[in-house]
Amino acid sequence: MSIIEGRRAEKSHVWQRMQHEHYVEPEWCSRRLFEVEDFVGPISDPACGFGNILKSAKAATHDVWAADIVDRGYEGTIVQDFFTAPHNPSDIVSNPPFDQFKPFAMRALDVCYEKVALIWLVRTLPAARWLKDTPLARIWFLTPRPPMPPGCVVSHGVGLHGEPQKVGGGKQDFCWLVWDRAHVGAPTVGWLHRDAK
Repeated sequence: MSIIEGRRAEKSHVWQRMQHEHYVEPEWCSRRLFEVEDFVGPISDPACGFGNILKSAKAATHDVWAADIVDRGYEGTIVQDFFTAPHNPSDIVSNPPFDQFKPFAMRALDVCYEKVALIWLVRTLPAARWLKDTPLARIWFLTPRPPMPPGCVVSHGVGLHGEPQKVGGGKQDFCWLVWDRAHVGAPTVGWLHRDAK
Protein backbone atom coordinates (compact mmCIF):
# COMPACT_ATOMS: atom_id res chain seq x y z
CA MET A 1 0.00 0.00 0.00
CA SER A 2 1.35 3.42 -0.93
CA ILE A 3 1.54 6.32 1.52
CA ILE A 4 -1.26 8.09 -0.36
CA GLU A 5 -3.51 4.99 -0.35
CA GLY A 6 -2.91 4.55 3.37
CA ARG A 7 -4.01 8.05 4.36
CA ARG A 8 -7.23 8.44 6.30
CA ALA A 9 -10.04 10.20 4.47
CA GLU A 10 -10.51 13.73 5.73
CA LYS A 11 -13.81 14.60 7.40
CA SER A 12 -14.10 17.94 5.67
CA HIS A 13 -15.63 18.16 2.22
CA VAL A 14 -14.28 19.18 -1.16
CA TRP A 15 -17.36 20.04 -3.19
CA GLN A 16 -17.77 19.55 -6.93
CA ARG A 17 -18.12 22.73 -8.98
CA MET A 18 -21.73 23.81 -9.27
CA GLN A 19 -23.40 25.58 -12.17
CA HIS A 20 -23.54 29.34 -11.59
CA GLU A 21 -21.23 28.83 -8.59
CA HIS A 22 -24.08 28.60 -6.07
CA TYR A 23 -22.46 27.86 -2.72
CA VAL A 24 -24.12 28.66 0.58
CA GLU A 25 -22.39 30.31 3.52
CA PRO A 26 -23.60 29.71 7.09
CA GLU A 27 -25.85 32.38 8.59
CA TRP A 28 -23.24 33.46 11.15
CA CYS A 29 -20.90 34.79 8.43
CA SER A 30 -23.23 37.64 7.48
CA ARG A 31 -24.67 38.09 10.97
CA ARG A 32 -21.20 38.80 12.31
CA LEU A 33 -20.44 41.17 9.41
CA PHE A 34 -23.50 43.30 10.17
CA GLU A 35 -22.45 43.43 13.82
CA VAL A 36 -19.14 45.14 12.95
CA GLU A 37 -19.84 47.09 9.74
CA ASP A 38 -22.11 50.11 9.32
CA PHE A 39 -24.06 50.42 6.08
CA VAL A 40 -25.87 53.58 4.97
CA GLY A 41 -28.66 52.44 2.70
CA PRO A 42 -30.60 49.32 1.75
CA ILE A 43 -28.53 46.14 1.38
CA SER A 44 -28.46 44.80 -2.18
CA ASP A 45 -27.40 41.23 -2.91
CA PRO A 46 -27.21 40.63 -6.68
CA ALA A 47 -26.30 36.94 -6.11
CA CYS A 48 -28.72 36.32 -3.26
CA GLY A 49 -29.22 32.55 -3.59
CA PHE A 50 -31.33 31.37 -0.66
CA GLY A 51 -31.17 34.84 0.90
CA ASN A 52 -28.97 34.12 3.94
CA ILE A 53 -27.19 37.47 3.70
CA LEU A 54 -30.42 39.38 3.29
CA LYS A 55 -32.02 37.58 6.24
CA SER A 56 -29.09 38.76 8.38
CA ALA A 57 -29.45 42.25 6.93
CA LYS A 58 -33.14 42.35 7.85
CA ALA A 59 -32.32 41.12 11.36
CA ALA A 60 -29.92 44.08 11.57
CA THR A 61 -32.87 46.38 10.59
CA HIS A 62 -31.75 47.06 7.01
CA ASP A 63 -34.05 47.22 4.02
CA VAL A 64 -33.03 44.71 1.34
CA TRP A 65 -33.04 44.20 -2.42
CA ALA A 66 -32.62 40.69 -3.87
CA ALA A 67 -31.52 39.49 -7.29
CA ASP A 68 -29.83 36.45 -8.84
CA ILE A 69 -29.23 34.93 -12.23
CA VAL A 70 -31.54 32.05 -11.14
CA ASP A 71 -34.53 32.20 -8.78
CA ARG A 72 -33.54 29.97 -5.86
CA GLY A 73 -36.67 30.62 -3.85
CA TYR A 74 -35.88 33.71 -1.79
CA GLU A 75 -39.04 35.82 -1.74
CA GLY A 76 -38.82 38.94 -3.89
CA THR A 77 -35.82 37.81 -5.96
CA ILE A 78 -35.48 39.58 -9.30
CA VAL A 79 -34.00 37.26 -11.94
CA GLN A 80 -31.31 39.16 -13.80
CA ASP A 81 -27.67 39.14 -14.85
CA PHE A 82 -25.70 41.42 -12.54
CA PHE A 83 -23.24 42.30 -15.29
CA THR A 84 -25.89 43.80 -17.58
CA ALA A 85 -28.78 44.83 -15.33
CA PRO A 86 -29.17 48.54 -14.50
CA HIS A 87 -28.94 49.05 -10.75
CA ASN A 88 -27.18 51.66 -8.60
CA PRO A 89 -27.39 50.59 -4.97
CA SER A 90 -25.80 52.30 -2.03
CA ASP A 91 -24.49 49.08 -0.45
CA ILE A 92 -23.82 45.62 -1.91
CA VAL A 93 -23.21 42.60 0.32
CA SER A 94 -22.88 39.28 -1.46
CA ASN A 95 -21.37 35.81 -1.79
CA PRO A 96 -20.50 36.06 -5.50
CA PRO A 97 -19.53 33.33 -7.96
CA PHE A 98 -15.85 32.74 -7.20
CA ASP A 99 -14.96 31.94 -10.82
CA GLN A 100 -16.03 35.51 -11.67
CA PHE A 101 -14.93 37.22 -8.48
CA LYS A 102 -12.77 40.00 -9.91
CA PRO A 103 -15.25 41.10 -12.62
CA PHE A 104 -18.06 40.84 -10.07
CA ALA A 105 -16.15 43.00 -7.59
CA MET A 106 -15.24 45.57 -10.23
CA ARG A 107 -18.84 45.73 -11.43
CA ALA A 108 -20.03 46.20 -7.84
CA LEU A 109 -17.52 49.00 -7.30
CA ASP A 110 -18.64 50.60 -10.56
CA VAL A 111 -22.37 50.67 -9.74
CA CYS A 112 -22.33 51.00 -5.94
CA TYR A 113 -21.86 54.43 -4.34
CA GLU A 114 -21.20 53.58 -0.67
CA LYS A 115 -19.86 50.17 0.45
CA VAL A 116 -19.29 46.72 -1.07
CA ALA A 117 -18.69 43.57 0.99
CA LEU A 118 -17.96 40.24 -0.72
CA ILE A 119 -16.98 36.81 0.59
CA TRP A 120 -13.82 35.38 -0.98
CA LEU A 121 -11.27 32.62 -0.62
CA VAL A 122 -8.32 33.64 1.57
CA ARG A 123 -5.84 31.64 -0.54
CA THR A 124 -6.47 33.96 -3.51
CA LEU A 125 -5.40 37.13 -1.71
CA PRO A 126 -1.60 36.99 -2.23
CA ALA A 127 -1.97 37.02 -6.02
CA ALA A 128 -4.78 39.62 -6.13
CA ARG A 129 -2.59 42.64 -6.83
CA TRP A 130 -5.52 44.40 -8.51
CA LEU A 131 -6.95 45.02 -5.02
CA LYS A 132 -4.32 47.71 -4.31
CA ASP A 133 -6.01 49.98 -6.87
CA THR A 134 -9.40 49.75 -5.14
CA PRO A 135 -10.75 51.42 -1.97
CA LEU A 136 -10.41 48.19 0.03
CA ALA A 137 -10.96 49.21 3.65
CA ARG A 138 -11.09 45.98 5.64
CA ILE A 139 -10.41 42.25 5.44
CA TRP A 140 -12.39 40.17 7.93
CA PHE A 141 -11.19 36.57 8.29
CA LEU A 142 -13.95 34.11 9.19
CA THR A 143 -13.21 31.63 11.97
CA PRO A 144 -13.70 28.74 12.35
CA ARG A 145 -13.58 27.79 8.68
CA PRO A 146 -17.18 27.97 7.45
CA PRO A 147 -18.48 25.12 5.30
CA MET A 148 -19.56 26.39 1.88
CA PRO A 149 -21.64 23.54 0.36
CA PRO A 150 -23.47 23.66 -2.98
CA GLY A 151 -27.05 24.83 -2.78
CA CYS A 152 -28.38 21.36 -3.69
CA VAL A 153 -26.77 19.89 -0.56
CA VAL A 154 -28.35 22.56 1.63
CA SER A 155 -31.82 22.23 0.10
CA HIS A 156 -31.97 18.46 -0.49
CA GLY A 157 -29.02 16.86 1.30
CA VAL A 158 -27.73 15.36 -1.94
CA GLY A 159 -24.76 16.01 -4.21
CA LEU A 160 -24.86 17.11 -7.84
CA HIS A 161 -25.57 13.55 -9.00
CA GLY A 162 -28.06 12.55 -6.31
CA GLU A 163 -25.58 10.97 -3.89
CA PRO A 164 -26.28 11.50 -0.15
CA GLN A 165 -24.29 14.37 1.34
CA LYS A 166 -24.08 16.16 4.65
CA VAL A 167 -22.47 19.45 5.56
CA GLY A 168 -19.35 18.99 7.69
CA GLY A 169 -16.54 21.25 8.74
CA GLY A 170 -15.07 23.70 6.25
CA LYS A 171 -11.87 22.84 4.40
CA GLN A 172 -11.04 26.30 3.02
CA ASP A 173 -10.49 29.68 4.63
CA PHE A 174 -12.85 32.51 3.72
CA CYS A 175 -12.94 36.22 4.40
CA TRP A 176 -15.06 39.28 3.82
CA LEU A 177 -13.51 42.00 1.69
CA VAL A 178 -15.09 45.36 2.48
CA TRP A 179 -14.66 48.36 0.20
CA ASP A 180 -15.64 51.86 1.30
CA ARG A 181 -15.74 54.85 -1.05
CA ALA A 182 -14.56 57.08 1.80
CA HIS A 183 -11.55 54.92 2.67
CA VAL A 184 -7.99 56.10 2.04
CA GLY A 185 -4.86 54.04 2.70
CA ALA A 186 -4.16 50.39 3.34
CA PRO A 187 -6.89 48.02 4.52
CA THR A 188 -7.08 46.90 8.12
CA VAL A 189 -7.37 43.24 9.07
CA GLY A 190 -9.58 41.59 11.67
CA TRP A 191 -11.27 38.32 12.58
CA LEU A 192 -14.97 37.49 12.84
CA HIS A 193 -15.51 34.58 15.21
CA ARG A 194 -18.67 32.53 14.82
CA ASP A 195 -19.41 32.41 18.54
CA ALA A 196 -18.59 36.00 19.46
CA LYS A 197 -21.32 37.74 21.45
